[in-house]
Amino acid sequence: MRRCFSLFCSLLLLCGSIHARSAAKPRRSLDEYLRGLPQTSVASVPATLGSLWVPGSPMTELASDYKARHVNDLVIVRIVEDTTAASSGSVATERTFTANSGVSALAGQLSTSNIESLFSPHSSAKLAGQGQTQSTSRLRTSLAGQVVATLPSGLLVVQAQRDVTVNNERQIVIIRGLVRPGDIQADGSVASTSMSSLELELLGKGVISDGTRPPNVIVRLLLKILGF
Repeated sequence: MRRCFSLFCSLLLLCGSIHARSAAKPRRSLDEYLRGLPQTSVASVPATLGSLWVPGSPMTELASDYKARHVNDLVIVRIVEDTTAASSGSVATERTFTANSGVSALAGQLSTSNIESLFSPHSSAKLAGQGQTQSTSRLRTSLAGQVVATLPSGLLVVQAQRDVTVNNERQIVIIRGLVRPGDIQADGSVASTSMSSLELELLGKGVISDGTRPPNVIVRLLLKILGF
């Protein structure tokens, strides 16, 4: 019994440590994100043999500003995400059924007082229900990121990450998405609402997340078995 109890406690600690380590781990890596993006190319102008003109060189856009357009260029991502969802529904049904069947008279002088009512069913059903759900989330912040890749179509793949630890609580913000060069403002910033294929993760690890995260699989299984 002692060995079984020790093994059980070890499994609980192992599941808890695995859950704690995965609490601040991104859902998928940057390489997995890039593999899922479309890689269709657009027609490009080939370089002429013997010409000094090289397509894509820094000298091709002399009038351009310092806005991000190449890999490793800095981009300020302004996260402006407001999500509100609400739904409500109600149902009301009612049904009543009544029937009477009997004999009111017979031939001759026979009495029908005992057989006047042969079949008299009654049924009634009523249903009334109502439900309502509402959720609201809001995230506003700004963080600097980089252009991690450029697609053949000209779109920029931008990723920004911020890791902050305050009072034993670690928060990680990761955002990545596709940006058109024209959507980048003059100050080098872009709003999250202008990014396509957006992935935004807010991860937490510390005293607050430890107190609010759900229990591990074994504890949840025990709670279901015990009926709590």
